[in-house]
Amino acid sequence: MAKNKLLLIDGNSIAFRGFFALYQSLDRFKNSSGLHTNALYAVHNMLENVLEREQPTHVLVAFDAGKTTFRHAFYDDYKAGRAKTPSEFKEQMPYLRDLIEGLGMKHYELDNFEADDIIGTLATHANPEKFDVVVLSGDKDLTQLATDTIRVDVTVKGVSEIESYTPEHILEKYGLRPKQIIDMKGLAGDQSDNIPGVTKIGEKTAIKLLKEYDSVEGVYENIDAMKKSKMKENLINEKETALLSKQLATINTDSPITISVDELAYDGKNLEKLIPFYKEMDFNSFLAKLDSSYVESDVEEKTDITYIVATDLTKDLFKTDMSLYVEMLDDNYHVSDVVGVAFGYEDHYYVSNDLAILEDPFFIKWIENEELSKKVFDAKRTTVALNRFGLSLKGVKYDMLLGAYLVDSMNNSEDMAEIAKTFDYTDIDNDEAVYGKGAKKGLPEDDAQFYEHLARKIKTIDFLYEPILEELEEKNQLSLFHDIELPLAHILGEMEMEGITLNASRLQEMKGEFATRLTEIEKKVYEEAGEEFNLNSPKQLGVILFEKMGLPVIKKTKTGYSTAVDVLEKLKGESPIIEDILAYRQIAKIQSTYVEGLLKMVFSDNKIHTRYVQTLTQTGRLSSVDPNLQNIPIRLEEGRKIRQAFVPRNKDWQLFSSDYSQIELRVLAHISDDEHLKQAFIEGQDIHSSTAMRVFGVEKAEDVDGNLRRQAKAVNFGIVYGISDYGLSQNLGITRKEAQTFIDTYFEKYPGVKDYMESIVREAKDQGFVETLYHRRRYLPDINSRNFNIRSFAERTAINTPIQGSAADILKIAMIKIDERLKEEGLEATMLLQVHDELVFEAPKSEIPRLKELVEETMAHAVTLSVPLKADSSFGDTWYEAK
Repeated sequence: MAKNKLLLIDGNSIAFRGFFALYQSLDRFKNSSGLHTNALYAVHNMLENVLEREQPTHVLVAFDAGKTTFRHAFYDDYKAGRAKTPSEFKEQMPYLRDLIEGLGMKHYELDNFEADDIIGTLATHANPEKFDVVVLSGDKDLTQLATDTIRVDVTVKGVSEIESYTPEHILEKYGLRPKQIIDMKGLAGDQSDNIPGVTKIGEKTAIKLLKEYDSVEGVYENIDAMKKSKMKENLINEKETALLSKQLATINTDSPITISVDELAYDGKNLEKLIPFYKEMDFNSFLAKLDSSYVESDVEEKTDITYIVATDLTKDLFKTDMSLYVEMLDDNYHVSDVVGVAFGYEDHYYVSNDLAILEDPFFIKWIENEELSKKVFDAKRTTVALNRFGLSLKGVKYDMLLGAYLVDSMNNSEDMAEIAKTFDYTDIDNDEAVYGKGAKKGLPEDDAQFYEHLARKIKTIDFLYEPILEELEEKNQLSLFHDIELPLAHILGEMEMEGITLNASRLQEMKGEFATRLTEIEKKVYEEAGEEFNLNSPKQLGVILFEKMGLPVIKKTKTGYSTAVDVLEKLKGESPIIEDILAYRQIAKIQSTYVEGLLKMVFSDNKIHTRYVQTLTQTGRLSSVDPNLQNIPIRLEEGRKIRQAFVPRNKDWQLFSSDYSQIELRVLAHISDDEHLKQAFIEGQDIHSSTAMRVFGVEKAEDVDGNLRRQAKAVNFGIVYGISDYGLSQNLGITRKEAQTFIDTYFEKYPGVKDYMESIVREAKDQGFVETLYHRRRYLPDINSRNFNIRSFAERTAINTPIQGSAADILKIAMIKIDERLKEEGLEATMLLQVHDELVFEAPKSEIPRLKELVEETMAHAVTLSVPLKADSSFGDTWYEAK
């Protein structure tokens, strides 16, 4: 008989998490009455996710009853000093209970007690033979409840990422039992609840004491035997405080609650309450997702739409400023079948599933007429699809996908309905609702349903045209849209269609070479281990390394010893076997992912046709998929060799590569306006040697050795990414103190950089986003988080995004200008690939000198910064030789 599952939720805690997760979008989350709804929106998503994940049979959301609890009776300052609750949060709290009831869950509070006490009582009193218990909270207070049948999930980032606390996890993380979490707080205190603890005892010291003495009481039983120290003195002087702190931290598991587990049965959503709640909050996207069989009588139905099945086309049918949509059911539009076409304007929608329409002369003339402007959902996808039928799409002036992405870089779904919902437009179903998913994905049996879906797509493109452009204009992003992203989409389409030739026989040779190399390494590892085992089994490898060979254990997992790459890296030098295992893994990955993977992706024209995704990253960088050519591991020689298989179209041509030299550091120099950094680039100095001289106090460039330059390089690029002393210490294999000294000295020598970093973080905290030089915007909802780690990550992102994003924008501008010049000069040279800061071309050998001159000049003068831009080029008979 299956056990029941009791889900207990800390209502106050997750509400605060939800509020601050979307705090920077506060003004975007208001209903028509002006009520802020960001906390309600975030908590709704969190609760739906946890219900879907856990499938509970019983649920309760517990709340604190008020500011005063039984704990205040023996400690007046309990939870004192907390920041004032924002009014925007308080106004939402009454409606949170409506949401909970609408989702079909019960809520409960108890005078003089906290939500933790309610949860603790229910969790510990539930029959463990009948119930598994899951607790959900935003803080770690409840982890003391963990048992074999009680799991405590704690949110660690916003409201989406959780950390699950079981007795095993607590032992692995702290080396303690769950109940000892109370003792840890007794000694170390808890700042968030104003639990004092003992002076100068932090979490690490508390854990060390508990491992030796088991509990707070155990510490005091052995206090006389401790060596004389300031810590011992503090412990003696503050014994009462320690015992009080433990009492404050202890959850009451026998609270006088008047509700039982049996009353918490969960039967699903209460639509009679949920639908009015959605309507009041203007949560239209949630309304639209409800099963129509439940809500057809209560939710406003989609508006009627009239369409015409296009058969006999006429010239008068086609006008300027019409919308166009070409339907394919799979993501890879290079191979997915075209199953339908739609076009139209206002209430004139034309649809067809007859591909003969693509051969109609009136349709072709419209498609290829530059003067007749067109609006599409995805310009590149549509261009490539029509090209497969010999059509050249021209006159695209609007791309809904790109526009929505620039408005908010989190809009990276490729489903039109999902994007439309972010603009509160719900008059369209998502593709999954119409076509299904997985193995069952396909066209609906009813043509009318398919035609209506196509017509609604045209209507959606039309309807959102003005709202999206208005928001782009408001955010000063029209130039980014019209002058960069839209022209680039056309260029990327041409690059994808051209593809790059792959020498499959060279890859087959590599496959054999790597297989031989793997066998050699495998034999060597077996000799070093003294026996054969499954090298691909982490469990067996762990036994060999840490039991048989006695290497130091770095980290354990639930199933044994961790043999992850970061663990093995720390074991370098302990035994030659470590280097061999790392090499084996790297080559095995190259073999499976790139050698075998690329062979599967070769088209009949012997070319690779990757797809570039313009709307995935939040920095504006392009992504490459099907296959991903940006992740070939070129730092490893075996990885670099993969590029030997990429060749020009014939022996009279060559591949040509050009990439920006240190573009992110040059952008940093421009944005920060730091005089020393700018001077180094203006004078053409080696930036890493220049930094080494300033940071490490070296007077002459020739005295900067390879090691110093390597360290300076790590500091330079670390600064760009807002690196911490810990991160830099890991990169360089030095202590955190040494790393912090490097960072401090860098800021002392480059004060403009420090000023930039501080000012951009302040700006992000004030406005909730940062921008590139070209107004590409990235929202940072966690920038004001009370959680130090979450906030710190957001701050590093704020520092890096304007740099990395501006560099990405500059490369895009360069691509557009290079494309223009190649066409102006009538060169046969063709742009094939973009890989981060690198552009790859193929050209007749006779054009290489002119191509080098044109590309380097254009890249150097693509934009004007306060420091020069520089491009380095090379060429050869393979991509390997050209890089």
